[in-house]
Amino acid sequence: MDKFHQLREAFPWLLPVIAVIMLWEAFWKIFALWKAANNKQLAWFICIAVINSAGILPIIYLILNRKKSL
Repeated sequence: MDKFHQLREAFPWLLPVIAVIMLWEAFWKIFALWKAANNKQLAWFICIAVINSAGILPIIYLILNRKKSL
């Protein structure tokens, strides 16, 4: 427990950064999971649900599977 307090004192900005990254990941993951489920793409759904990539994999999925407007 003492090491946690030392870490917290050395890096007071670390917990807010981790919280922001978690919110970023959650937003993109939920959005991409919703799109994959609507498109009936089970493989993408499972990969996005299992792999934690700080939002990178869900963003890649959304870019690759966006509808092209004319």
